Amino acid sequence: MRDEAPTVTKNGIPHYRMFIDGGWVDTADRYEIVNPATEDITATAAKATTAHVDTAVAVARRAYEEGSWRRTPPVERAAVLDRAATALAARMEEIATISSRETGMPIRSALAIAVGFPQMHLQYYAELTRTFEWVRPTPITGQVLHSGLVKKEPIGVCAGICPWNFPASIAVWKSIPALAAGNSVVLKVDEKTPSFALELAAILRDAGLPDGVLNVVIGDGPTVGEHLVKHPDVRLVSFTGSTATGRRVMANASETIKRVLLELGGKGPNIVLDDADLDLAVDGTIYGFVLHAGQACESGTRLLLPASIHDEFVDRLVARLETLKIGDPLDPSTDVGAVMNATQRERILGYIESGKTEGARLVHGGGTPAGPEFDRGFWVEPTVFAGVTNDMRIAREEIFGPVLSIIAYDSVDEAVKIANDTEYGLAAGVWSRDNQRALDVADRLEAGSVWINDWHNMSQHLPFGGYKQSGIGRELGPDALAEFTQDKSITVDMSGDLSRRAYGLVLGTPPKH
Repeated sequence: MRDEAPTVTKNGIPHYRMFIDGGWVDTADRYEIVNPATEDITATAAKATTAHVDTAVAVARRAYEEGSWRRTPPVERAAVLDRAATALAARMEEIATISSRETGMPIRSALAIAVGFPQMHLQYYAELTRTFEWVRPTPITGQVLHSGLVKKEPIGVCAGICPWNFPASIAVWKSIPALAAGNSVVLKVDEKTPSFALELAAILRDAGLPDGVLNVVIGDGPTVGEHLVKHPDVRLVSFTGSTATGRRVMANASETIKRVLLELGGKGPNIVLDDADLDLAVDGTIYGFVLHAGQACESGTRLLLPASIHDEFVDRLVARLETLKIGDPLDPSTDVGAVMNATQRERILGYIESGKTEGARLVHGGGTPAGPEFDRGFWVEPTVFAGVTNDMRIAREEIFGPVLSIIAYDSVDEAVKIANDTEYGLAAGVWSRDNQRALDVADRLEAGSVWINDWHNMSQHLPFGGYKQSGIGRELGPDALAEFTQDKSITVDMSGDLSRRAYGLVLGTPPKH
């Protein structure tokens, strides 16, 4: 009888196994999965070696070459994705709870981000697979007796490397467009947050995905991830993580000239214009930098305020922050949960100290919250600095925590200049009651996504990705599906005469026999 679930119980706690060739693979060595809010061990997980990567890639290549999935008509691939989306929707609360325990994300956010968004994105790609232009007839100008077409074909074995901050959404982004295009996939999931990708693999298998087409390994980046990136049988790598690691992924992938998609760091400028709705902009600013305790690459971490409303806005911002509840992520009333682990907490606190040392003015937060409920777990208060200049570390480097740097400006031209003065270009925002004025500013910003009177709008219909050192390529929207394809041009001479004439021009007239 087939073993259906990715988990077994060992020593009274769940244990996750890897998914290779349609079945579950265990190891003697294992990772401990720690709840960021309590420091309790909530599960364990199998620990991949490079040998597991080799096996997973070999299985994926075999499945691709055998062709049962890539030759499946798009409408039938879409039906598999449809069934998987329905199955995922039926398990929203269960999977969101597991994700909240793994990541420290408040359950309200987890229901949307850990299950709701992935389910919508999966459904979107099912629909897009049916309507995508897989074959495009192309006229050949001046050659009326020639016919041409362009085919969008799969690439082969695609590797997806998922981070720990949004493991559910990003597992979908790395796997579903690739599968929709007919590729085989090996997902390398972070050892701290493996659950969703494994559940997704089981759901897709039960929905009809052939064995070997999707494989999931659990491992660290320096060993398992790097081996996957360098593997000669992997033809595309899609990576989400820091810009520093993205550079290394790009360098390693270049050894075998494989395609790379990189979604990297950010230092999002959030520009409030002087005619903004302040209540809306205050709430939006908080959402922009506090969601998931600031552990989002597209966070709005640089707030640019006009001098004319600076003090009023800061006062409103601080007052609103004081109403937020920090605490148990599984409590539906919690607004801000824990950060991922002790290393992450110390990194964030180190940046807060840097801000103080460089002369920024601390106006809210600045440490860990007080109270016995915070004796265990990894906590950082939402923290706001005013009086920041754009040359300070807290304004230039990605902190990846709930820390906001406020920079004053005197003119819109100055605000745009400050906003673009960064190596990053992932996301930006503009707040104004005048849409045309906001659009004019948006046109001048060097960012892959610009949100007007909004933040974190990750619509499945729109491409997401970075300018400059924030990345290469796009996720979401039809652009993401195209990223996992390669173009093949085919021409047909309908008469044969034109081709013979062309050959004669180059080769000369053949001798008569």
